[in-house]
Amino acid sequence: MKLGFFNDWTLGVVKDDTHIVDVSEALGGVHAHTPQDLITLVIENFDQVSTAFANLAKVSKGTLLTDVQILAPVPRPDKIVCMAVNYLEYGQRPMPEIDAFLKDSDCVIGDGDTIILDPDCHASIFHHEAELAVVMGKDSHKVKQADAYDHIFGYTGFVDVSARGFMPGGRTSFFQMKSWSTFGPMGPFIVTKDEVADPHNVNLSIANNDEARQSFNTSDMAHKIPACIEFATGLFPLTAGDIISTGTNHQGLGALQDGDAIEFSIDAIGSMRLHVSDPAKRTWDRGVDEEMAARARNAGR
Repeated sequence: MKLGFFNDWTLGVVKDDTHIVDVSEALGGVHAHTPQDLITLVIENFDQVSTAFANLAKVSKGTLLTDVQILAPVPRPDKIVCMAVNYLEYGQRPMPEIDAFLKDSDCVIGDGDTIILDPDCHASIFHHEAELAVVMGKDSHKVKQADAYDHIFGYTGFVDVSARGFMPGGRTSFFQMKSWSTFGPMGPFIVTKDEVADPHNVNLSIANNDEARQSFNTSDMAHKIPACIEFATGLFPLTAGDIISTGTNHQGLGALQDGDAIEFSIDAIGSMRLHVSDPAKRTWDRGVDEEMAARARNAGR
């Protein structure tokens, strides 16, 4: 099942990849203060509501996706864990040590929204990073790899916007590179895990102003999803609705700058279109950042 929010934070089920069906009727007895509370409750109680959702999708025509505003499907997760340096760059670099960082949940935006390159962020360049994200399905602490898939609710898309060369105090700070407001486009939907046959065989791509940038398959992931879950939950508990974003292949990265139109596509989940605004009107070379690509390929050698 493919779920998401639209318009005024109405929860819907996507039908035939063309329409979205309002499932509020099936949630008549559910009281949630925020959209995040609502999606968390749905995730935690999906076995109780999934049949009603499916029945509503079956009998309702729904509304064309092109006629609604799609919003972030997990608008403010309690935790966003981002795997760091978790791709083999088409098998061109050695296996990295497993690592991750936390990204502030206030960075999340959705389809059609704008990435703001804050003038106070004195980056040498801003990059897009296309990623497959895991949506956790229940309380999870010290989960072993063999049990990892039992703790997954589904998958969504994530763009880890990154401020390169931003080194406060002369040191690298993942948090300050990654957690600026709007630096976490997510979506467009959550797809439940049963509809993704192999999360390690998913195609992702990004185009900037219709110019091809990133294009890769999750088969190149270094530490697979069970290892990521074991690693993250070994450090602290995760709960329903928390996100583990599984990293990116750095080949094909390019600059984000004022006026850009970004299209992010991911198998089974869909596509998002994003805008970029930089009040400082900074500019960089167009096209793929070949210097960054080479650094990623050669890291660890």
